[in-house]
Amino acid sequence: MKHAILSALICISTPLSACDTALMLSIDVSNSIDVAEYRLQVDGMADALSDEDIVNTMVQGEVAIAIMQWSGAGHQELSIPWTRIRTRFDTVLLADRARDMERAFTLSDTAPAEAIYFALDAFDHAPQCDRKVIDISGDGTPNGGSDVNAARYIAQRDGVTINAIAIETMGLAISNFYRRTVVTEDGFVMTARTHQNYPSAIRAKILRELTKVLG
Repeated sequence: MKHAILSALICISTPLSACDTALMLSIDVSNSIDVAEYRLQVDGMADALSDEDIVNTMVQGEVAIAIMQWSGAGHQELSIPWTRIRTRFDTVLLADRARDMERAFTLSDTAPAEAIYFALDAFDHAPQCDRKVIDISGDGTPNGGSDVNAARYIAQRDGVTINAIAIETMGLAISNFYRRTVVTEDGFVMTARTHQNYPSAIRAKILRELTKVLG
């Protein structure tokens, strides 16, 4: 009995560390992404995860980060599993792993709905965090897979926010598609005018996500 009381007191006096955000970073590796564009995405993500403001925010919030690659139906990979960020050294390791990440798929179509479903399933294995966010990037509209609106609805129902980076090559067609069809009501879209603009967009996007700026 004494041992049980002592254990209870220890649990009360030493609460578990809070995780502010579980953030799934997902990058498009469909057929429209060439070798150079893949490198821009990966290096841009690694640079963002090394950014001083983002590092400080990740450590302060003890966030959890995972990275997935997606393309067509049945082509999704959790390239870096959930990683809890508690120290600056954790951020260094994560950025290095992101930069060294090998491309998962080539010559495949574009199925964002399946990417969303895959990310939602991955949250079953994430640390307990106050918020769940899917960060999805892409440069095209679907040519495979199931209904994206249905996937978005399920995410919204489950309390998961979806944000997006639309990589534009001509006009704003991709941005409008992501805004109308992919992001949740509490999410937002950022536009990278070309793949060359992706690194600055992903930095701004991650910082906005981790500092709870919504809408």
